[in-house]
Amino acid sequence: MNKDFHYYATYCAAYLAGYSHEESLAICYSAQFVDWCTVTYLSTLKAPRSAATTQLQLEMMDVKMNAVGLQDITRIWASFHFLPYDLYAQKPHCSKRYLNKYRLICKPNGDLLVDTVKLAKDKSLQAVGVAMHVLADTWAHSNFAGTPSLVINNTDHYFYELIPDGDGFRERPIKFSHNPGAGDDIEKGVYVNTLYRTEENTIMNLGHGRAGHLPDYSFIRYKYLPAWGDYEEVVKDNPSDYYHAFCQMVCAMRYLRGELPEFEKDTYDTEKTAPWEKEIKAIITKRQPDSCGDWRALGEKLSGRAIEDFDLDKYRDEYLAADKDGKDDTFLGRFILAALSQKSMVTGKIFRSGNKLAGYSVDMKKGFRGIRDYRKLIKETKGAQKDDRR
Repeated sequence: MNKDFHYYATYCAAYLAGYSHEESLAICYSAQFVDWCTVTYLSTLKAPRSAATTQLQLEMMDVKMNAVGLQDITRIWASFHFLPYDLYAQKPHCSKRYLNKYRLICKPNGDLLVDTVKLAKDKSLQAVGVAMHVLADTWAHSNFAGTPSLVINNTDHYFYELIPDGDGFRERPIKFSHNPGAGDDIEKGVYVNTLYRTEENTIMNLGHGRAGHLPDYSFIRYKYLPAWGDYEEVVKDNPSDYYHAFCQMVCAMRYLRGELPEFEKDTYDTEKTAPWEKEIKAIITKRQPDSCGDWRALGEKLSGRAIEDFDLDKYRDEYLAADKDGKDDTFLGRFILAALSQKSMVTGKIFRSGNKLAGYSVDMKKGFRGIRDYRKLIKETKGAQKDDRR
């Protein structure tokens, strides 16, 4: 998904869930910051590099495609953008190597989604924002995996957009271009994607790169033959999926606020969104590459307050000015803790399923080994346990 949904639509969902204007801004900022928190940016802050939630293209170009490099990529993209649906999925007549990648395919309403939402319970607003980014992406990025893989993520020439036409749809072949400077041409059905490479583990085959930005547009409906699905036709209905994502965010945030006793899979708050359903669906189905203006207008209509645009460096000075012991109490410090926690949880679940694609994981409760920055999580966990005993 793009900024229009991760920032402005998330603000709308947070406000409908009962958060205040200021709280909703903190949540949607954190959700959008997931797409900007790179090792490069964290390095300028002298912050924990392990808290990276995304990677720049230049960063990925520098990664060696060995086991360690692939694990680093998978930890980030599977944890925050392509949350695996079923870590124990079965597929007959395939190798263990293929099965491990197959089990990282992203879809909504998996067990890890529930774990992600519950992980943010009684945590910071930044943790809520991180969870909402992950939740939303399970809908947009469905059918792709957050690990480089030709056999999982590749597409072929059979790719059609389904354009509304009267009571039905007409099919139009989608053309892919490899010129990033040209951009997507929605009217002509030409979209930029990554170059085809026969290597299994090239970054060109990461996530939905072979399908370009199509999964990130709310208005589009398309059908194609995914490589992992034995090239059987799959129809992707983004307008329906994006509305489900919005209603599920409202439901999840009502749970995180304590208004609902439990969060379960396949639950959506259509009651809170009902008065605004027509406007929300109109935004989602509008054929445009950027819906920021429309979502922003709806958010300001909901709260009666101005919604400032996303500013990457808004909290930078606060973090830099804080002393060593105070950095965790800053806005970015709380985001970093939330990111480390989410990455640790997902990586641990993948590892304990017997899948080493995201690297090795050690249970924090049994002591510390591994990445130095995870000491922060142990300290936070022990502090929370002491508070619970009081």
